[in-house]
This record gives sequence, C-alpha cells and structure tokens, in this order.
Amino acid sequence: MNRPVAVITGATSGLGRVAAFELARQGYRIGAVARSRSRAEALVADLKAVTDEPVDIFRADLGLISDARSVGEEIAASYPRLDVLVNNAGLHAFAQRVTAEGFAEMTAVNYLGPFVLTEALREKLGASAPARIVNVASEASRQAKAISPAEDLRRIDPYTRRESMSLYGRTKMMTIMWTQELARRLDPEQVTVNCCDPGFNATGLGRDLPGSAVLQRVLNTLGIGDPRKGAGIIVRLASDPAFASTSGGYFSVRDARPLECPEPGRSPRVQRELWEATMTLLATRPAD
Repeated sequence: MNRPVAVITGATSGLGRVAAFELARQGYRIGAVARSRSRAEALVADLKAVTDEPVDIFRADLGLISDARSVGEEIAASYPRLDVLVNNAGLHAFAQRVTAEGFAEMTAVNYLGPFVLTEALREKLGASAPARIVNVASEASRQAKAISPAEDLRRIDPYTRRESMSLYGRTKMMTIMWTQELARRLDPEQVTVNCCDPGFNATGLGRDLPGSAVLQRVLNTLGIGDPRKGAGIIVRLASDPAFASTSGGYFSVRDARPLECPEPGRSPRVQRELWEATMTLLATRPAD
C-alpha cells in the first residue's frame, strides 16, 4: 500500500465527510469510523467519484469505551502504516443520557472515546512517523468556567437545555487540554497532535433540538455554517507541510490563528491532572 492513510471519525456527515473528500483528493486512503452502516455505505459510494483507492469502514460506537478500544485495535491491525488520525465525531446532547458503561454520553463521545481510540493507535502512529493527530475542539470551550477532572469525568447529573452549553463546552475544553498534554508526551519528530475550532457549522446542528432539521435547511439555504469552511482547518492540520513540525497547538478556522485553551484548563498542571484522572478511570474499568 503506497498511499498515505487517514482515519477519520464522524466521516459520514458534516465536517468529517468534507474532510474525507478533501484528503481523498490529496491521495490519502480513507478509513472511516462510523456507527451507521447505511451512511457508511453511502460515503463509500460517493468517494468513488474522487478516488480509486479502497475506502475502509470500521463500525463502532465511540460513546462506548469498549468499542473505541476494539476498533482502535482493528484499525492498527488493518494497515501497515497510519499517517493521520482525525478525531472529529462529536455530540451536543440537550439532556443527560448515560451510556451502558455508566458515563455521560456527551463526555464519552466527545472526550473519552477519542482518548481511548488514540491510545490504541499510538504505537501504530509512532511506527509510521511522521504522523499526525487532529482533534476537533470548539470555542464553545469558553463556556466552561471551571473544571475538576476526577469529578467531572464521572458526573452524570441531569441538566437542562440551557445548562447543556457549558457542559458541552467543558467536554471540548477537555479535548484541548488532552491535546496539549498528549503533545508533551509525544516526540514531535514522530507524531504531532493539534486541535482546532472549526467555527459554527450547520450540519448535524443539535440533533436533539426540536426544529433543528428545519433550522439547518434554512441556514444551508442562506450559506451560513458551511461545513467546507470548518473542514478546511482540519485538512490543513492533517496535511499541510506548514504544520508538519507543529504540536500542541489550538487553531482557529479563521486563517489558522493560534488560540489559547480557556483559563480553567490552561495550565500544564491541570492538564496533567486530567490525563491522570482519565487514565485512572480507564484502569478501574472491568476488562472488556
């Protein structure tokens, strides 16, 4: 297999779908992690218009730690090398839902699943040097006013639609914190890791929100929240030579402007605390 390989989560719609097409056009073989078989099959069919390379589908629910770990092992065994991992799949839930494993679904999908998937692929990425990891965060992270890692990872309290924004923001702040701590633990000459704010994107807008489908159609008609803009920064971090030696950054959809992690999660000390709390949480889970 001579082509570079890019694995993308959440590639069947929105930002991930656009990023998959752009990376395929650049010559990458695409591996897509997806929950829906029908959407995955549609992605494969549509990508045939831009690439002759096979498109590989890995089915998993990244809201489940067991799925994230097993699909990571499956991906590692499927390729002789892995050049790019894009952790794009995400969720804004407007009411609390708890997974079968006992975690808040939004925390599991937005943070724990990507963390576990990345850990499962670290060895493969390192052996494929130079390789890149791109994590999709959000400026919604600024809605998070505080963080207590050990408690927040386990928190499953009910919340209102209004309260959901700060909780969603906290999961995205965790993504930035994890990215920057992971960068300190990786050799940037082997694997870089960066995250981005893709801006406002209408696709998949608040699937739980009443009337969201109608609102999305209106925004699409007006050209507001075009996912091609948000996908652009993902693709740049994944493939642009200008970012080849950059690691630990957080970049805006607006001209790749560097951003800072919001203050509650900015210090290396609290980022390390989140890492350690996450590893402790995962270590106490029963074996799959």
